[in-house]
Amino acid sequence: MGYLPAGIAFGVLAQVAGIPVWATIMLSVVLYAGAAQYACLPMLSAGLPIGNIATNIAAINLRHVFYAMPLLQSLPHNKLAKTYCLFALTDETFSVMTSLPQQSRQALILPISLFNQMWWVVAGAIGVLIGTTLSDLIPHLDFALVCLFAILAYEQFQSIKRYFPIVIAIVSLAIASLFTNNWLLLMAITICMILILGRGFWIERTVTGVNNDQ
Repeated sequence: MGYLPAGIAFGVLAQVAGIPVWATIMLSVVLYAGAAQYACLPMLSAGLPIGNIATNIAAINLRHVFYAMPLLQSLPHNKLAKTYCLFALTDETFSVMTSLPQQSRQALILPISLFNQMWWVVAGAIGVLIGTTLSDLIPHLDFALVCLFAILAYEQFQSIKRYFPIVIAIVSLAIASLFTNNWLLLMAITICMILILGRGFWIERTVTGVNNDQ
């Protein structure tokens, strides 16, 4: 249900940015990446070359590679269904899937992925129908996506009780803010990935060292 306010906000902001209705709907169908869709609105309205837009979106969505890793064993066996699930693996779907018991993930990943995208497309269409009226009444609608991420992070923490993802995110944002404002998200995500990889290598090395000692 959290997709409703975030998707509606996207549809409204797309109208404010002057994006055609058909293009707004197609972004939710073909791109389907909340943060990247929000980020590409000013780039589309400014008429940036498609190569620049694609590069920025790819950089923002690079984190999805890490989302896929813990769910590889939970993907459907059917190739078409597997391809779609990888395409539709958003922050929200990842959060829901990793909160479920391991034995039920494979049966639920496809319907959850379809259900989430359906809500996102419908919510975006509602935002398009509302138009700029809501933007005039409630400024800074793009903050709806931030609120959604905050709720997901809290719910996932309640489920798995792990502190290191929160610590890594805070440290990465603090470091990135020291160096840039224009590229804050991209740099913070990059630092996050470096810290996650570093932690993974350190754990693997520690475990290997313990096994060798034994």
